[in-house]
Amino acid sequence: MGGRREFRRVMAANRGEIATRIFQACTELGKRTVAIYAEADLSSLHRLKADEAYPVGAGRSPVEAYLDIEGIVRLAREKEVDAIHPGYGFLAENAAFARACRAAGIAFIGPEPRHLELFGDKLAARRLAREAGVPVLPGTEEPVEGEAEALAFAREHGFPLMVKAVAGGGGRGVRRVRTPEELREALAAARREAAGAFGRADVYLEVALERPKHVEVQILADAAGGVIDLGERDCSVQRRHQKIVEMAPAVGLDPGLRRELRRAAVELMRRAGYVNAGTVEFLVGEDGRYAFIEVNPRIQVEHTVTELVTGADLVQAQIRIAEGWRLEELEGILPGPGPLEARGVAIQCRVTSEDPANGFLPDTGRITAFRAPGGFGVRLDVGAGHPGAEVTPWYDPVLVKVSTWGPTLEQAAAKMRRALGEIRVRGVRTNLPFLENVVRHPLFLAGRAAVDFVEGHPELFRFPPRRDRGSKLLRYIGEVTVHGAAFAGLPAGAARPAPAPAPARAAERVREAGAGREERPGPWGDRPPRRILQQEGPEALARRVLERRELLLCDTSLRDAHQSLLATRVRTRDLVEVAEAAA
Repeated sequence: MGGRREFRRVMAANRGEIATRIFQACTELGKRTVAIYAEADLSSLHRLKADEAYPVGAGRSPVEAYLDIEGIVRLAREKEVDAIHPGYGFLAENAAFARACRAAGIAFIGPEPRHLELFGDKLAARRLAREAGVPVLPGTEEPVEGEAEALAFAREHGFPLMVKAVAGGGGRGVRRVRTPEELREALAAARREAAGAFGRADVYLEVALERPKHVEVQILADAAGGVIDLGERDCSVQRRHQKIVEMAPAVGLDPGLRRELRRAAVELMRRAGYVNAGTVEFLVGEDGRYAFIEVNPRIQVEHTVTELVTGADLVQAQIRIAEGWRLEELEGILPGPGPLEARGVAIQCRVTSEDPANGFLPDTGRITAFRAPGGFGVRLDVGAGHPGAEVTPWYDPVLVKVSTWGPTLEQAAAKMRRALGEIRVRGVRTNLPFLENVVRHPLFLAGRAAVDFVEGHPELFRFPPRRDRGSKLLRYIGEVTVHGAAFAGLPAGAARPAPAPAPARAAERVREAGAGREERPGPWGDRPPRRILQQEGPEALARRVLERRELLLCDTSLRDAHQSLLATRVRTRDLVEVAEAAA
């Protein structure tokens, strides 16, 4: 990368809350934004946050639409896009996509293709870490070919072991095993999952630490060789290797160990010649020893907590670095001068449409009501968390990422409990009660939660079912009002609304309302359509309609309930009230 290149138009090759985050950063920098969306995302919020939005992936599945490299690059060229930000997930770590952008003269806001390939292969990343003097756990040097090879490694190193996919990330293709019997099944399951998620079934083995913490270090690097870290995050609250709650900094981490992790991360990325934003991930054992896991060569879902405690805008920094800016030139984007140190503590909770009482089974449907929290120290990154949003089975179930900041972990957690308690979601089940239990748990508040925290504490899943009292009350009132007490199951003689006037009385009121009014002939004279229909039948009315040359309008406002968009039946007394005006 040589010199500066100012981006005028930036596309987000993604969806949901990360696409919105990219648009917000670009708008603040004075850049025009371009969104893409699959047919299934026609009502998605992110397409409304951009200056322009265009469909992609015609004829493809909802997920494949966002993986259509050729179609996305072609659209970007047609719309004169200068740069594409891939966000995370989908094509964010796809070297072929980065190369396709470069070949089309479009900047890729992220690392170089060679870094995507390097860190997309975890075995290659482990070798680089060793060369940089960063500790790694004992593991196989090449993909495991068969069960015999895996058992031989287990006999040498013992259990527990981790079976890990060579490609990809996000906790997919990962299995923990404690016995030879589990190893056989884990190898097959990890290969299947890796092949489906990443198109590569290779797996390797690694010795597993007991009850480690998952700590990651945020890195920024420019094309001139500058590399800085923005502190660490604790991502230990996980379920099946999927992060749920994150915090920055890693409270309770020994200060000397914190400095060593940050130093190791910077050295590794400097040795790789890395450019742009990335995250170096580690496991930290109970004895304080640490080991490298992997590098995520992209912006992370949990980048929000680092931004809150450092004041850095990581997405704007990504854009400026891709334009050719040096780190020391990012005034106003990175606080400086000097090393970036955490101020206070930030927590992020991922509010998802998953049911924790049913194995976190994803729920789908339309959100009929959504009430968001707010106040000092609360940040929201909104995905499908808004009224009218259609939550589909195709995409990540994140509704909103809630991040809170406080001077201490306890104060940040108090804000998070308050914020989660303010959220109301109607239409889909959520993990809100589970998150509330996490952020009030003593182990979490002490900064001592390890990666087995969720599985080892069943009390996190003890919560009363949420009651949608408001909606139930409205439905009850509507049923009693329209159908009477008996319909609602009330005892005979219970109070009920006054009955509607009898039809005879209603007709009398209509005649009274029209008494003395001069009847004016309409365009049909003394033979209006209704009279023709009654006296001569539909064929005669059809002939009369065809004979007329002017535009004919039919007012269908007062229709039968089954033809209406009203929520309840149109009652006679209501029709009587509007009869005079309607006539």
